[in-house]
Amino acid sequence: MTLPGGRVEAFAPDGLPEVREGDDLVALLLPLVDLADGDVLVVTSKVVSKAEGRVRTGDRDEALAGETARVVARRGPTTIVRTHHGLTMAAAGIDASNVALGSIVLLPVDPDASARALRAAVRARSGHNVGVVVTDTAGRAWREGQTDIAVGAAGLRVAEDFAGRLDPHGNPLAVTAPAVADEIAGLAELAQGKLGARPVAVVRGRADLVLPADQDGPGAVALVRREGGDLFGYGAREAVVRALRGDPADRLPFGSPVAPPEMLAALREVLGEAAGARIEDDAVLVRDDATGPVLAALAFAFGWDLEDAPVTSGSDEPRGLRRLRPSTP
Repeated sequence: MTLPGGRVEAFAPDGLPEVREGDDLVALLLPLVDLADGDVLVVTSKVVSKAEGRVRTGDRDEALAGETARVVARRGPTTIVRTHHGLTMAAAGIDASNVALGSIVLLPVDPDASARALRAAVRARSGHNVGVVVTDTAGRAWREGQTDIAVGAAGLRVAEDFAGRLDPHGNPLAVTAPAVADEIAGLAELAQGKLGARPVAVVRGRADLVLPADQDGPGAVALVRREGGDLFGYGAREAVVRALRGDPADRLPFGSPVAPPEMLAALREVLGEAAGARIEDDAVLVRDDATGPVLAALAFAFGWDLEDAPVTSGSDEPRGLRRLRPSTP
């Protein structure tokens, strides 16, 4: 349903009972909501996980390794990881709230699949074509506090693409792509409340985002930035450790190899002009006596390899040279 005047509504009903493994979520929620075609049904990942049997006894630390694809950053007791879903979250999204003492809740194994199953069941039982968003709470870089985001989605355009269009003043929009699934998740959270025991909400007024009944769309996974595509693949401290360690398995989050001028600029900034760094063809040459842990870490972080063998110096070169080249897979 599309509301007049650009109005969007969110409402979260009371009355959903405590969800346990094996419960039929759709059977529990349908009596509580009055759905219409074009609505977006928003469900917290916690109740989805409870129904899917993702509750465990123990604490976060015991479960963290199994839910972690790689560590992004550590600071004190906080560990930020990239999960097997590709999500970057504190403690892999493992939650110890709104669950029995001594228990934790893991994220659904496949939140997009969970959203597709919910959507299909709602369609079969109510006859309504709705979008579905499965949400979880996450922090944001450079911002205090948390908000809900979409970790799963079905039947919904998860992002709008305005690139190439003009604003009212005629300015071209280059990279404007609102993550509307996340915006819907945040709006729903306002209606649900953190302590309101209302894990289900309906967002109405953006039927234009809901796909036809036979299309589930790309899912929330489409909002996950690929490994190496994020400018902040590691936290500030973790990046230093990973670069100095130089394990090839840690290289991907640093991104693709930079162009020679960028590599040259970094070498000059850190090592100074005395290192004699210069570009030669597709490589960068550095004086042999400038090599060491700092040079190796720089090369690693920028996606370059330091060749083992020195380059034979010319007659005007007082010392040997080492060659750096962009790494190849």
